[in-house]
Amino acid sequence: MRVVVVGVCASGKTTLVNRLRSLGIEAYNVAQEHSGIKKLWQKKHPDILVMLDATLDTIRRRRSVPWGEERLAVQRERLRDARANADLFIPTDNLTKEEVAQLVLSHIRRQQQCQQSPSQT
Repeated sequence: MRVVVVGVCASGKTTLVNRLRSLGIEAYNVAQEHSGIKKLWQKKHPDILVMLDATLDTIRRRRSVPWGEERLAVQRERLRDARANADLFIPTDNLTKEEVAQLVLSHIRRQQQCQQSPSQT
């Protein structure tokens, strides 16, 4: 199963992708927030698209950034198509990195169970 992770800067994309990969899950971080190509995330052909978000206060606690709300708004605009198509949207402000990973892992398990269940008529 291929998982693609997008999100605003410092929302936890790299941390999540590294955790998923450590568990043997094919996961990719797509820097959609820096691209004007609206469907850049699709180039990885995800089975699951995860979008992470964070407020500016949280971003500034995690990383020194010289920009403000205006840049964050631009990033969110660039992510609008990905958010509309995301299988999972996670605001990471009040979650630990392990809690974020567990939310995604739970979603993956549910998806796998649905694929393994015989279709009902």
